[in-house]
Amino acid sequence: MKDDITRVFPDARQDIDTCRKTPQTPQTEAPAYRLAFADDEFLCRDELRPVRLQLELLKPEMGMTEAGVDSTVVLFGGARIPEPAKKDSARTETLAGLSKYYAEAQEFARLMTLKSMETGGRENVIVTGGGPGVMEAGNRGAAEAGGRSVGLNIVLPFEQAPNAYVTPELCFNFHYFAIRKMHFLLRASAITAFPGGFGTLDELFEALTLIQTHRMKPVPFLLFGRAFWESIINWDVLADAGTISADDLNLFQFVETAQEAVEIIENWQG
Repeated sequence: MKDDITRVFPDARQDIDTCRKTPQTPQTEAPAYRLAFADDEFLCRDELRPVRLQLELLKPEMGMTEAGVDSTVVLFGGARIPEPAKKDSARTETLAGLSKYYAEAQEFARLMTLKSMETGGRENVIVTGGGPGVMEAGNRGAAEAGGRSVGLNIVLPFEQAPNAYVTPELCFNFHYFAIRKMHFLLRASAITAFPGGFGTLDELFEALTLIQTHRMKPVPFLLFGRAFWESIINWDVLADAGTISADDLNLFQFVETAQEAVEIIENWQG
């Protein structure tokens, strides 16, 4: 609720402050006495999972709405792909070779952000997973263009600290993968997928499935790096086997460069 509305009941934060000043007694020190919404131990109980799911859906939704983010361009891609200047530190020779897609993601995000800013910066805002690799490249390109970008982080034991280029007020953190994936797609006007691992594949196929089953409207769906994607997925075998229809292969397009991707998005007919 907005802070400037007329209130007839005490504000929740006022009651939290009031409780902090309550005299310490066995009763006031007991967990049962804590205000439910200010009780971390209570909120983390298994029975409160539905409430936590709702909160994770609501907080980023409110944050993006208040920030004026009307639509987004999604960048999926590997956390382990280095920037070209650091490709010698890559774990494998293949990852070093894939560093060109860091550069393409950075340039794509820069170009899309420049175009977004021409119309007020509310449409086609770049959104990434907020971490390193291709995600960092996307947020970095947006920052270089002087625009905003969203980062949807998730708590992991490794790799997933926010990168330095995410717009701070649009840097969200998640516990639930499912809710995070919803936020990737709720405002999506286009989806791009760069080379990556399990996480990228998970996000890619979830989005394709939603479009295939008409649970989501078609949007430009661009896979950067035909050679990579065709080497790890035999798309034609899926169609030949009948596990997908031949028309499903038209749900996405392969691209190689940022400029090519921008042109497809600009000329999208729906």
